[in-house]
Amino acid sequence: MQLASVEVIPYALPFKEPYVTARGVLRQREMVLLRVRDEDGVVGLGEAVPLSLRGGASLERVVRELEGWAENLEGEGLSAPAHCAVATARMDLLGRRAADQGRGEEEAVPCNATLVAGAPEAVAAAAERWAADGFITFKLKLGAESVKSPVEPDFLRTRVEDVEQVRAVREALGPEARIRVDVNAAWDLETAKRRLSELEPSGIELAEQPVATLEEMAKLAASTSIPLAADESVATPEEAERAAALGACAYTGIKLSKVGGPEAALVIADVLPAFITSALDGPVGIAAAAQVALSLAETTHPERLHLAHGLATQRLFASTIASVECELRDGMLHLPPGPGLGVEVDEEALKAHRL
Repeated sequence: MQLASVEVIPYALPFKEPYVTARGVLRQREMVLLRVRDEDGVVGLGEAVPLSLRGGASLERVVRELEGWAENLEGEGLSAPAHCAVATARMDLLGRRAADQGRGEEEAVPCNATLVAGAPEAVAAAAERWAADGFITFKLKLGAESVKSPVEPDFLRTRVEDVEQVRAVREALGPEARIRVDVNAAWDLETAKRRLSELEPSGIELAEQPVATLEEMAKLAASTSIPLAADESVATPEEAERAAALGACAYTGIKLSKVGGPEAALVIADVLPAFITSALDGPVGIAAAAQVALSLAETTHPERLHLAHGLATQRLFASTIASVECELRDGMLHLPPGPGLGVEVDEEALKAHRL
């Protein structure tokens, strides 16, 4: 396939409210849009989300890598976010070339609500708003008790209590709601044992990355009835194999920019039961992740498809760069009807958010 042009466009979307996790506080999400055009004028879109809060490649590095790729179209040495952008753009381009019409029957995937850390009453109120829109699974970001924003060092002026947040949400939503927690590896092993013991009576669906390493997670799994899920500790098929061998987790969350794109995601999902999560992606990344979520039925663990996916994060943003994108309705993420990813860019919006 010959490409006639390649554009590398860094941009940022602002959050409606500061996004608070154990890793830090964000007011906007920086991303890179990759737009390729073939000799017939067909366009494919890809997206990279630098995971710098997790110690990954910076925005500047990802832009340099993609600009270098644009010159020679060689994918060697790309970071995972850059590789994800290339793989996604190729997938979108091939899909648009192969399909003259849309997908036909509407496709959708179930999603969890994402609740940022905060005072228990505020988190519970946010959960009730998500529930009113049809969500039945709720993910709480825990472990932020001592988070300080590098930009706003006094942002968290009061202690954020993990257990109280969960109890408040359970009380507000009742026994039928599915509650999962995401700690982003903020707890040490002993803290994790203590916290999960305190959380067990609240009926937790799963705890995502409560400790940093797979070895610690294996020890923790033996001490709790709450199923554990990996995130940061499983970014490659080799790490997934090691997690399975250790018995470290029942599931793994998969972010496309973390693992290097859709194909890599499905390889990992063949090793561990998986759900797909957002790296706070833009509209292109969300659409690609939704297609991967639909493809999990073809992996070796389709029996775990009851799990909701963490792909409702577009609701957290104050704006978008898309004129057509996935839509959230009744707790489900509905894919666009067009060929490929189906996403269409709003050029004026992209210009306004360009970095």
